[in-house]
Amino acid sequence: MYVLQAKNICKSFGDTEVLKGIDFALKKGEALAVIGSSGSGKTTLLRCLNFLERPNEGKIIVNDELLFDAEDKSTQTEANIRKKRLHFGLVFQSFNLFPQYTALQNVMLAEELLARERPDYKAHKKEIHEEIRTHALDLLAHVGLSDKVDLYPHQLSGGQQQRVAIARALALQPDVLCFDEPTSALDPELTGEVLKVIKGLADKNTTMIIVTHEMAFARDVADRVLFMDGGVVVEEGPPEEVLGNPQQERTKQFLERYSNN
Repeated sequence: MYVLQAKNICKSFGDTEVLKGIDFALKKGEALAVIGSSGSGKTTLLRCLNFLERPNEGKIIVNDELLFDAEDKSTQTEANIRKKRLHFGLVFQSFNLFPQYTALQNVMLAEELLARERPDYKAHKKEIHEEIRTHALDLLAHVGLSDKVDLYPHQLSGGQQQRVAIARALALQPDVLCFDEPTSALDPELTGEVLKVIKGLADKNTTMIIVTHEMAFARDVADRVLFMDGGVVVEEGPPEEVLGNPQQERTKQFLERYSNN
């Protein structure tokens, strides 16, 4: 069974076609690395999957439920879209933590906001808050930050901030966890600590889409690699095939450029 199916995803900004019919499917527990040059459409694809952008064409299906159909307006109401975003967790390049909140508060925030919609929230507010706090502490421990829970983002290194962002993305237990070049804003010495956390998630069969320029990481962690260029999927397959023996000339040229990664 597929957790995610993306069918003919197209997205244009004005006259510029960014995505030109993207098709792929993702099984539960699978890690998909998406590679390609800047401007190939990788980030736009993630934003469409998370409904931060609306595709002009195509369908998005999660666990056999049709979440989005560009031809069906009933799947595009704002209330529906907000609910459907919960199927996806997104870790941004630039962390996007709330500076006024501690690491713990950043991780708790989304779950607390969602809890307020529960009919029993007022009657059991204290117990619900404690459950959310315990869950957030467990997530921060999982990413190695048990000793940083009360620190604010400006008191954390870039790598630590990104690990808080990963814990926050996991808080609502999304079906698919998405990473948009999670190490691109980090100094080289901090990259390893974030990649280690992501590898740990892959080892626990977390379903993930990872946009990355780290070719060695893609080889080690991904079950499949999808190479994008010019808004289309040029090549897709196991890492040993796409990265080790690419069939398309555009893939070969890209890998030569990033051969030192």
